[in-house]
Amino acid sequence: MKDLLPDLCDHYEQDIHFLPIGCHDYGGRNIFYGQCVTLRCFEDNSLVRDILSQDGTGKVLFIDGHGSCRRALLGDQLALLAIKNNWQGIIVNGAVRDIATLATLNLGVKALGGCPIKTVKRQMGELNVTLNISEKLVYPGDYIYADLNGIILSKQALDLSVLND
Repeated sequence: MKDLLPDLCDHYEQDIHFLPIGCHDYGGRNIFYGQCVTLRCFEDNSLVRDILSQDGTGKVLFIDGHGSCRRALLGDQLALLAIKNNWQGIIVNGAVRDIATLATLNLGVKALGGCPIKTVKRQMGELNVTLNISEKLVYPGDYIYADLNGIILSKQALDLSVLND
């Protein structure tokens, strides 16, 4: 399946919300989905490492970096850690780096842009909080579905078996 979201939107129109955030695709996996873990942090990715060190089976990490592209909240080392711990994908309302390497990894990665500058490390951030992204609320535990068409949210897991291949 090359496009997931159009079919999901057609079938589950009343159950989903489109997230109108202008993300670019950086990971090697174009389609990813899972239960949302949220993190709010500004130019400090210390907690990103802590979270990605945990089991991420069936999960997507949504990092709200307040839209800042002055420092990258995700790079190749953290992406490799995510893969090692079975994360499905990472969405960054901010910047990523090591973009050529990210494109080769079997991980979904979406972000606003790229920046080669690393973050500061102050252990600052808020885990599992409600995020306000493009005037849409993203709750911990929501289900995120992403492909090249964008990002949608659902309160419940959607049955993908109802879709045509």
